[in-house]
Amino acid sequence: MVGSGADEVQLTMVTMCFDAIDPDSLQSVLARYVVLSRGHQGCRNIDLALSSTAPDRFVIVQKWDSPDSQRAHFDSPEMVEMARACAGLLVHPPQIDLLEPISAHDLG
Repeated sequence: MVGSGADEVQLTMVTMCFDAIDPDSLQSVLARYVVLSRGHQGCRNIDLALSSTAPDRFVIVQKWDSPDSQRAHFDSPEMVEMARACAGLLVHPPQIDLLEPISAHDLG
């Protein structure tokens, strides 16, 4: 958690890693998902990246203003559509991780 008291912000982060069978098709599916999802309530940012160390691995990094916003997004039509569109494009199911950010202030 970031902040303190009544103004406390519960930043939630998610990473999703996708290993592609068909990188061009998967990139198109994931790029559409990212663009459509950036406007969701509570979304701070969503980025799509290509791994420099693992060929054909795409990573989505998401930041949400609360766990509730993140959970609501995972039930959204955009998330469901993206999951369906990935059928046949992945080596294995995506690796999804929920992260709690650590503030530099917490390290002191």
